[in-house]
Amino acid sequence: MVGAGTRIWHWVHVSAGAVIGENCSLGQNVFIGNRATLGKNVKVQNNVPIYDGVTLEDDVFCGPSMVFTNVYNPRSFVERKDEYRATHVRRGATLGANCTIVCGVSIGLYAFVGAGAVITRDVPDFALMAGVPARQIGWMSSHGVRLDLPLAGNATATCSATGDVYELVDGKVRMREAA
Repeated sequence: MVGAGTRIWHWVHVSAGAVIGENCSLGQNVFIGNRATLGKNVKVQNNVPIYDGVTLEDDVFCGPSMVFTNVYNPRSFVERKDEYRATHVRRGATLGANCTIVCGVSIGLYAFVGAGAVITRDVPDFALMAGVPARQIGWMSSHGVRLDLPLAGNATATCSATGDVYELVDGKVRMREAA
């Protein structure tokens, strides 16, 4: 199923069982598996495979040539289709160019994975991740601006682009509700 307003470019393969929301964009040479789900307004840049078991919530951005895996320990000669591990990318997350998301993880709300990073474990909401293997190096606002917050403890910061206030409490960030 492909939602209204979705744009699909050259050499894209969408498997029959895939679910793709409204107003998505699939760049050229994208593959969408039978058991993959994309929410609304998902942007998938060129050369991205989205395999069975991957769920992308609304407003997710997948940078060029980033990769999802679906089997943790693949071997050419061992059939492991019954061992696919689910991967869940929450609303508003950005996955940078050429990053790799190892199967079985969850990427938090508005998290930002830097170009070339390798994600091997769950990523917290609003976390900024970089490196191989990836580690958290900061926090990002929902607008995509780096927040001036420590990695741990309790603090507040304001997004310089929107004025939204973010709270770090016990190692978790959330956007403060508007008054």
